[in-house]
Amino acid sequence: MEHIYLDNAATTPVKPEVLDAMIPYFTQNFGNPSSVYKIAQINKKAVDESRETIAKALGAQTNEIFFTSGGTEADNWAIKGIAEAHKAKGNHIITTKIEHHAVLHTCEFLEKHGYEVTYLDVNEDGLIDLNELESAIKDTTILISVMYANNEIGTIQPIAEIGAIAKKHNVYFHTDAVQAVGQVKIDVKEQNIDLLSLSGHKINGPKGIGILYIRRGLKLENLIHGGAQERGRRAGTENVAGIVGLAKAMELTYTNFDAKIEKLTKLRDKLIDGLLATIPYAKLNGHRTMRLPNNANISVEFVEGESLLLLLDMNGIAASSGSACTSGSLDPSHVLLALGLPHEKAHGSIRFTFGEMNTEEQVDFVLEKMPQIVDRMRQMSPLYEDFLKQKQDK
Repeated sequence: MEHIYLDNAATTPVKPEVLDAMIPYFTQNFGNPSSVYKIAQINKKAVDESRETIAKALGAQTNEIFFTSGGTEADNWAIKGIAEAHKAKGNHIITTKIEHHAVLHTCEFLEKHGYEVTYLDVNEDGLIDLNELESAIKDTTILISVMYANNEIGTIQPIAEIGAIAKKHNVYFHTDAVQAVGQVKIDVKEQNIDLLSLSGHKINGPKGIGILYIRRGLKLENLIHGGAQERGRRAGTENVAGIVGLAKAMELTYTNFDAKIEKLTKLRDKLIDGLLATIPYAKLNGHRTMRLPNNANISVEFVEGESLLLLLDMNGIAASSGSACTSGSLDPSHVLLALGLPHEKAHGSIRFTFGEMNTEEQVDFVLEKMPQIVDRMRQMSPLYEDFLKQKQDK
């Protein structure tokens, strides 16, 4: 049985070219980049060149890229760093109700330490209201943190417009772009982004490496203290192999970019249209067009998401019921609840996310199996039976 992996928003396989680029830095090029001798300086050069590659992909300057252990650390650093460095100006932060937990839990932590946080609502498509955002800004507002694209429903926010509002009011703007990198073109300068988080393992790079873009001249308190690595802003011996792998992954993900996005969009739309046409009482979550090219999130009434996932897995299909970071929880997705979905519909949602290796034949297989699985589950559902009876009585 073929294994069909459709959970690329959770993580992605490392590309062979990325692994090949990394291997020498585990073995012969093992030097510490902070040392002065030749084998160490080889690694320092590799780190510098990687920083340059990543900066170029984001429209940033080389000295604005700082390596982290991943997106979660970058989010924590951006938000806590701004909060601590600018507490003399104010204590108010604006974010949204559908952020990744790396942002939400960081904001909740700061609330316990005297900070005020406004959590913006979103509409049924997952978009914030720009007027509501601007109205929420106070004299004490120091940071706006809005994710570039949602990890569950794929909705893309109007980032440039948010950045313009932040700039107009002299407020810093951070975006968690973990899901967006490699799926959309990003230019931090054009979009008025002050801080941006990304992670390597979402773009066919290694786990355990990410970056925080920090606009030049921005005052930010350090999150991790120790040595003088990363120009004194992020302590710890550099993960050279991971850094090289991240840079190679960034380079590859933006090579033949338009063709890749066209392919992913075609697969996404075929799956969405096919599922909505063949499964009664199914609904797309997130904006139909302002969404990531690889994301399809569908709510199916009268079924339970976790059971649906298990049955798909038995047919060789790997998908998700939401964020990989919360898959161990029985609570419905906070993102779907924020869209206005009732608990029972939120529990019956499933996310398919494509990668470059997926094919139309695989989509055809999902379109064959998924309606069969849903039909079988509904036949065992007393809720569905009651619903059909009520419908007949009308």
